[in-house]
Amino acid sequence: MSGSSLRSFEYLESLPGTVFNRLYQQPSTALAIFRRMLTHLAKTFVMAMLYIGHPLPVTDFDSWIRPDSRLERDQAINLLERLHILRVTANPGKPRAYTITNPFLGSLRLALTGGGNHNSFGVPCNTSDKHPISIPELDDYARRQWEGVLGYMVGSTGINLVDEGVRLSDGVKRLLKDGGLVKQRGSKADITQEGFAFILQEVNAQVWTVLIYYLDAAEEMNMDSVDVLSFLFMLGSLELGQDYSKATLTPTQLHMLDDLSDFGIVYQRSSTSTRFYPTRLATTLTSDSGALRSVAAGFDNALRTVDGKGFIVIETNYRVYAYTTSQLQIAILQLFTRLSTRYPNMVAGKITRESIRRAVGMGITSDQIISFLTTHAHPQMRKNNPVLPPTVVDQIKLWQIEGERMKATPGFLFKDFLTAADYEACCKYAEEIGVRVWRNENRRMFFVTRHEQVAAYLKNRPKKSV
Repeated sequence: MSGSSLRSFEYLESLPGTVFNRLYQQPSTALAIFRRMLTHLAKTFVMAMLYIGHPLPVTDFDSWIRPDSRLERDQAINLLERLHILRVTANPGKPRAYTITNPFLGSLRLALTGGGNHNSFGVPCNTSDKHPISIPELDDYARRQWEGVLGYMVGSTGINLVDEGVRLSDGVKRLLKDGGLVKQRGSKADITQEGFAFILQEVNAQVWTVLIYYLDAAEEMNMDSVDVLSFLFMLGSLELGQDYSKATLTPTQLHMLDDLSDFGIVYQRSSTSTRFYPTRLATTLTSDSGALRSVAAGFDNALRTVDGKGFIVIETNYRVYAYTTSQLQIAILQLFTRLSTRYPNMVAGKITRESIRRAVGMGITSDQIISFLTTHAHPQMRKNNPVLPPTVVDQIKLWQIEGERMKATPGFLFKDFLTAADYEACCKYAEEIGVRVWRNENRRMFFVTRHEQVAAYLKNRPKKSV
C-alpha cells in the first residue's frame, strides 16, 4: 500500500461503522475505496461475491487461492472487515460465512454498471465555457499553488522563496500550523520535524495529509465530515480538463471549493462562478499513479513537462551536484546536504555525517533521503544499476543507525495461556497473518501489532483453551 493509501486508510479505519454506512451510499465513494484501498486479492474476493445472493463460507475462499496462500487470504479478509465491506453472518455449527455489506454492494454495482440519478460522479456543464481553461493551464495553476504551500514551509529554512503571484490565505496557513507542519514564532513560521518529513513525501501523499488535517478541522467549521469525505472521493473520479456544474453541490461542498482552490486542487474563476475544474491533484486522489513524486521536478514529470528530468548527480566521494535553478529544490536539498558553491544553473555540496544526522534529528529518515535522491537522479545517473552509488546509500543508512538505540512499536500483549499447546497455536496463527512482532516461549506471551483477528481466533476456540 502506498504512502497516500496508507494515510487515508488509517483515517478511514478510525471511523465508526455508521459513518461507513453513510459513505457507501455514494457509488463514487464505493468505487474509490475499491480502487484505492483494496489489495488485488481483496478486489478478487469482492468481485467474485458481488452477484452471489447468499453468504459465502470462508472455506470457499480457498478455491480462489493457492494452498500456501492462507496468510494472504486472511489479510485480505481482515482488510475488507476493517473497511466494513465484509461482515460475518450467523452460521451455527458450520464454518463462518461472509456477505458484502449494504449499501456498499448496491453502490459498487451501480458504479460499475451505470444508471441512477445520484450525481456522485459530478455533473458536467451542459453549456460551453466562454473562457475555457486547457489542461496545461490547469497543470500550471496546480503546480504554482502547491509549490506555494511548500515554499511557505521551506522558506523558513533561510532561503528566500519568491512566490510567483501566489498568495496563501490565512486558512491555509492556519491549517499547516494546526497540522503541526509549521510553528509560529512571532510573525514568522518555522518548519517542524513533521514538516520536513512531509515535504519529502510524494505529492499524492502530501495532498492526502493536508486533506485529512482539513477533515479533522471540518467539525470546527460546522461542516459534515461525511459530506466532506464523499466530495473528496468524488473529485478523484472526475475527468481532467472537464468543467463541472456547481448546481448539484451541497453548501458544505461549495464552501470546500473555495478552500481547495487555495491548494490548487480545484480551479474556479471566482467563488461566484457556476462551474469548476478539477486539477491533476484532484483527479489522482484515488488513483495508484506513481508518477506524482515529491516537489517540483517530480511534479513536472507527473504533469508531463520537459522540465521533469532528474537534476541530481552524486559521486562516490559524497559530492552532490544539482543542476537546477529552483529555489524550492535547493532549499529541500539543503535539508540533508552541506551546500558549498552556487552557480547560475547549479549548486554543489557534500553529504556529510553532520548533515545527515541533522536531517534525522528533524524527523527525516534515511529511506526518505535515498528515495528523494533516486527519484530526482540525473538521466546520466539512471544509466547506472543501481542508480545511486552503493557506498553512499549504505553510509547514509549507517549514519542514521548511529543515533538509533531503541524503537517503539505500538501493539497488544497476549499472555496467561493455560497450556503450551494453546500458546503455540495462537502464536503460530498471529505469525501466519503477519501481526506478531515478538514472542517469549518461557513466559507464554507474544506481542502483536493488531489484535482483532487474534481475538476472533481465541473466541472461536473451545473455552477450555483460553
